[in-house]
Amino acid sequence: MLPEILQHFHPIASAQPNSTATKFLAASAHVDTKLTYKIIDAPKHTYGYDVFANGRLMIHQSSVPALPGNEGFKTKEDATKIALLVIQKIKKGEMPPTISIDEMKKLKVIK
Repeated sequence: MLPEILQHFHPIASAQPNSTATKFLAASAHVDTKLTYKIIDAPKHTYGYDVFANGRLMIHQSSVPALPGNEGFKTKEDATKIALLVIQKIKKGEMPPTISIDEMKKLKVIK
């Protein structure tokens, strides 16, 4: 069964069979969820983050999103900025909470 918000939309064509189609939660699904984060160690002395929903791991990000490679953020502060942005997006109902290169540039996380 699709979440309430998606029940009113009818796709014209699907590239995937229904059994493997990605299903997203309704925008209001995380309104009362306690979202927290933890900065984690990543490869080559860099940092990533974990995001938790009511204490359960929701996102494990050990590399900088949208960039090639496995290295994380250069500083804990940079990882924190993006973890907080991810939490903001989840609270707004953006699932998945995709982070763009432009957003990271605006936050001065990358050049």
